Amino acid sequence: MLAIFSDTHSTDGHDLEGEALTAARDADTVVHAGDFTTESSLEAFQDECEQLFAVHGNADSAAVRDRLPTARVVEAGGVRVAVTHRSDGGETGLAMFGRSHAADIVVFGHSHRPTVVETDDVTLLNPGSHADPRGNRPGFAVLESTDAGDGGLTGEIREPDGTVIETLEVSTA
Repeated sequence: MLAIFSDTHSTDGHDLEGEALTAARDADTVVHAGDFTTESSLEAFQDECEQLFAVHGNADSAAVRDRLPTARVVEAGGVRVAVTHRSDGGETGLAMFGRSHAADIVVFGHSHRPTVVETDDVTLLNPGSHADPRGNRPGFAVLESTDAGDGGLTGEIREPDGTVIETLEVSTA
């Protein structure tokens, strides 16, 4: 299982609860698209996850920025995931970012708005913010390998209590 988070914006912890906390603990791989804000928040997240791959965001402290890259690529469940925080250039810029990294999915944050956009060749996913939704629904995403064995993933954006916001499928075709 792949769990995806963004925009924690915490000063002292991970602020995970309910299904979001369970997903972080149970996932084989956790991706975070930035804005932990503090090192203690980053470290609290790391303590809950078996394997955390994160980037820094615009609101992260200098200490967090020193520890995390601006962008990265992660292989999970046979799918190539490109991760960044900001959506500079909108959907077109994110799709170009994904293409330049040969990604099947681009994970991004910043807006705190749970979003899935299908383009011709890459899926764009913003899981939202589980802890600081700023007027949007709180969110995180969970993706699992498909039963078809084709290297694709199916998933959901959920609220921390498990309520499904949106479903998605990511293929490597």
